[in-house]
Amino acid sequence: MLMKKIILFYTFLLIAFFAVAQKESYDMLSYLPPQGKGWKKENGNNFMSYSCINKKDWCQISVFKATVSKGSLDADFNSEWESLTAQKHLITAGPQLSETKAAGEWQVITGGAKASFNGADMMVLHTVMRNQNNCISIVAKTNSASFLQAIEHFTSSIDLIQSGSTHENNSPASHNNTNAITTTWDDGWISIMQENWAEVKKGNIRVLVHYPNKNADSYNSVLKDGLQNAWNILVAPRYSGICNFALKPIQSFESIAFAEADGIENSTGKPVHIVLFKKYYSNGNGRYLEFITPDQNSFEQEFGAYHNDEFGWDKLSGMQFRNKFAVNPSSLTGKWLASDYASLSYYYVSSGGFAGATATSIAHEFTFFNNGKYQSDHAGASGVVGNQKFSRQVYKGNYSTNNWELKLTNRFQGGAETYQCYFEAVKNGQILIMTDKHNTVYSLVKAH
Repeated sequence: MLMKKIILFYTFLLIAFFAVAQKESYDMLSYLPPQGKGWKKENGNNFMSYSCINKKDWCQISVFKATVSKGSLDADFNSEWESLTAQKHLITAGPQLSETKAAGEWQVITGGAKASFNGADMMVLHTVMRNQNNCISIVAKTNSASFLQAIEHFTSSIDLIQSGSTHENNSPASHNNTNAITTTWDDGWISIMQENWAEVKKGNIRVLVHYPNKNADSYNSVLKDGLQNAWNILVAPRYSGICNFALKPIQSFESIAFAEADGIENSTGKPVHIVLFKKYYSNGNGRYLEFITPDQNSFEQEFGAYHNDEFGWDKLSGMQFRNKFAVNPSSLTGKWLASDYASLSYYYVSSGGFAGATATSIAHEFTFFNNGKYQSDHAGASGVVGNQKFSRQVYKGNYSTNNWELKLTNRFQGGAETYQCYFEAVKNGQILIMTDKHNTVYSLVKAH
C-alpha cells in the first residue's frame, strides 16, 4: 500500500509542470536540479543524472534521452522498463503501475518496484512519458525514504516540450551549427556534419555515416532480422518505389551486414541505388553506413561488387572513420567529461548469498578556457565496495591546437603532452576524442 501511495503522489507531481525558479534543460525537458548539499551531476552519452550519498543512505535520479516511441504507452513502458531497470537490477517485487495520466499531448505512467543492490533493499520509481513520436524515461532509485521529497521536488518541476515548441539543442557536446562543419580529405572526399548522420561525398556518390540509434542498433541473434530492422528504421522512410531489394548478411567473427535496393529518393525525386552496410567490429564500434549512388554499376566501380566472404570489405568499412572533424580553440572552449566504471560481485557457492563486490571508477574532466589556459581533474576509486581507495590528480597549464593535435603544458612531472584529437559527430553534437602517446583514448562529452 505504501508503494502505491508513493507512485500516485509521484505521478501527480510529475504532471504538474510548473516553473518556480531558473531551470536547467536536457534533451526534451527542463527541470529544477535537486537542492541541498551533496548532489552531484553526471552527463553520460544518453543520460543525465544526479546522485547523493549521505552516510549509508543514497539516491540517484536519471533522465534518459528521448527515443522513438513504439506506438503505445504500454509498449514504451515495457521496453524502457526491461532495458533500463529490469536488466540492470534484481527486482524483488513489482512493478506496481500507476494510472495513466495526461499532460498536454504527453501520456505519463510510473512503475514502482523493490529491488536489491549489493544485498540491500532499494526502491525504483521508473516513469515513462510518450507523445506521438517520442518516449522519455526518468528513473529514480534510493534505499531511503528520506530522499522521496527530493525526488518529488525534481519531478514536480519538469516541463516537457509540446508540439510546435522549439526543441532546444541540449545534448552533450553541442556547441556549433553542425551543418557548417566540414572536413576535406586529400583523396577528394568531403565530410559534412549533419543532424542525423555525417555525410561523406565525392562527385555523385554519397555515404551517410549514421549516428548510433538505440532501435536500429538493438541486438538481434539473427543477423538478417537485425539488418531488416535497421533498414526499416534508417533507410526505408526516405525512399519510395523500392525494388530489387536483397538482404545479404555474412555471419563470422566480425559479421558483415549488407543490404541493397533500387528506389526513388524522396528528397530529390531521383532514381538511386542504395546499400546499407555495417561491419560488426569485435569492440562493438561498428556503424551503419548508407551508400547512395546513381546506379549499381557506379557503386561497384567505386567500392567493388558484393562477395560472400567476410574479408575484403575495407574500402566500405573505412568510410565510417571519415566521421572526423578538426578541433580549434573556439570549438574546444568549455568543460569536457568522461568516466568509466566496472564492478564484480561475489556469491557464496554453498548458499548463493552475496559475499561482497569490488569496483573501479575513473572520472576525467578537462576545462579549456578562452584565454589559452586549461585545467584537468582526474579522479578514481577502486577496491572492495565500502572500503575503496581514492586518488586524484589536478593539472593546470596552457594549451594550443593545430586542427588534429592538442598540446597541453605542465602535465606529469611538469612536462608537456601532445594528443591526437578530433571531433566525432553524434546526434545533436560532437564527442571530443583525445589519444595520448600511450594510446590511451579519452571520449569526452561537453558539460552544460
